[in-house]
Amino acid sequence: MKFAVIQFPGSNCDQDCIAAINGLEGLHAEYVWHKEKSLDDFDAIVLPGGFAYGDYLRCGAIARFSPIMRAVIGDARAGKLVLGTCNGFQVLCEAGLLPGALVRNRSLRFVCDMVTMRVEVDDSPFTHGCPKGTLLRMPVAHGEGCFFANAETLQELNANRQVILRYADNRGRILPEANPNGSIENIAGICSRERNVFGLMPHPDRASDARLGSIDGTKIFRSMVQAISANRTTSERAKQVA
Repeated sequence: MKFAVIQFPGSNCDQDCIAAINGLEGLHAEYVWHKEKSLDDFDAIVLPGGFAYGDYLRCGAIARFSPIMRAVIGDARAGKLVLGTCNGFQVLCEAGLLPGALVRNRSLRFVCDMVTMRVEVDDSPFTHGCPKGTLLRMPVAHGEGCFFANAETLQELNANRQVILRYADNRGRILPEANPNGSIENIAGICSRERNVFGLMPHPDRASDARLGSIDGTKIFRSMVQAISANRTTSERAKQVA
C-alpha cells in the first residue's frame, strides 16, 4: 500500500512522515514534489508539517496553489484518504477541503509540547481501533494552531460528527488548561463531511516510535490502512456481483 508524502518548499516534517509510515509493515511512503501533477499511483495522501513557502501571506495560503494541489483536491473529492498534519492541516483549510481556519495561538507564542487528545468519533477512517473516549498522546509544534470557525460552521461540524479529536487532560476532561493554543471547543482535529479528509495540529508522525515517548500516531496510519483495505474488499465484491 503506497502513501504519497507531499513536499512543499519549506516542508520540514516530510522525513518524519516517511520514516513513520515506512516503519509500519505493509506500508510504503514516497516523496512527491509540489510541482508534480498526478497522484494516481498512490492509495493515500499525506500533507506534512513545516512552513510551506515560508508561511508567507498566511500559513498554507501559497501552498494551496501548488500544481500538486489540483491532484490532491481531485483525489480527495473522488474519495481518496487525505491526512494533513500541522501545516498540512492549514493547507487543507486554505484549499477548502476542510472548513474553518487555523489562526495565531491565543498566547501569541509558539507552542512545542506533548498534548493529550480525546477521540470523539470512533468510526472514521482515521480512528478504527480507537473507541470513543480513547486518549492519544502526540506532540505539537506550531505558532498558528488555534482552530476557529464561525457559529454556523461549528454547529455543522458537531451535528455531522466531524470533530474527531479534542484536547483533553490526562483524565479525558475537556478543559481550558488542556488546550495548548486556544482552539474553539478544544478542537484538535476535524474531518470533511465525506470523512475521507482529516486534519489535525498534533503530529502522529512524531508519535510513532516508543523512543520519542508515544506510538499513538501509528493508530492513525494503521486505521487508514484498514479503511483502504475495507474499501477495496467492498469494491471487489461489488464488481463480482455486477
